Amino acid sequence: MTITDILPAAGIKVIAAASSKKRMFHDLADMAETCFGMEQSVVIDALLDRESLGPTGVGHGVALPHARLPGLKQVCGLFLRVKKPLYFDSVDRQPVDLVFALFAPEEAGVIHLKALALVSRTLRDERICAKLRANENPTTIYTILTEASSAQAA
Repeated sequence: MTITDILPAAGIKVIAAASSKKRMFHDLADMAETCFGMEQSVVIDALLDRESLGPTGVGHGVALPHARLPGLKQVCGLFLRVKKPLYFDSVDRQPVDLVFALFAPEEAGVIHLKALALVSRTLRDERICAKLRANENPTTIYTILTEASSAQAA
């Protein structure tokens, strides 16, 4: 599995700011509806439910919100870069500016965990994160993410 398997080129957005974690989930839900035809309220509720179990801010300005959703056929993802970092209850208490959201079918077992591991490995690389933060063009960001994933798979 590579990032190209889960992230469409249209699934990347750069925004100036989000006023709260919930507002960011609304932005992700809007993207999910546009890219995958998901119902916004279902996406928001699923992300909030998952977040209530524990924060998905993994540190170093990165968050990996994820949820299982009914009706999905495969794991899919969205990437959001926020120009003004947002408090996200991260494990290191640092604000978040790189967000990779994952959505998996309800019955997805190990494939969901493999996708989370792939994204986590990719965004743990400081050089990749620096490149993502230095770019505002969604096409360039997509290239950075997918080339990094392909290099790790090789």
